[in-house]
Amino acid sequence: MNSSHENEELISIGDLAKCLNLTTRTLRYWEEAGIIEAAPRSDGSNRFYTKEIAERVRFIIRLKELGLTIQELQDLYSAYGEAKRTDRMIPALVQVLDRHINLVDEKIVSMALLRKEIVEYRQRMSSKLNSIAR
Repeated sequence: MNSSHENEELISIGDLAKCLNLTTRTLRYWEEAGIIEAAPRSDGSNRFYTKEIAERVRFIIRLKELGLTIQELQDLYSAYGEAKRTDRMIPALVQVLDRHINLVDEKIVSMALLRKEIVEYRQRMSSKLNSIAR
């Protein structure tokens, strides 16, 4: 493995996937898609992740739970940059989250309207049923 990671505690791709309830394919895909950096490899070409990368994967899982797309995750990783500068990523993340907040707000309004329509329709059907039953 790369000598810069020799003194660092590493976790295998299988162990990381199991720990985070992911598949190894997901981790490889995120690496290929440029969402996480390439993992150092052992002599047998097994992927091993640093604690830093493992924390990043946890963060990505949380962002995906919030509804971020693969493209948005790629954009954030680009903003984070090779220099690993959080100060470059945070403004981009705030913008993405603002867009998602707006989308959620729009969905809430839409769902409230749909609920109102369903309640009204149910009331009409109940009234119709009552008039038929008489």
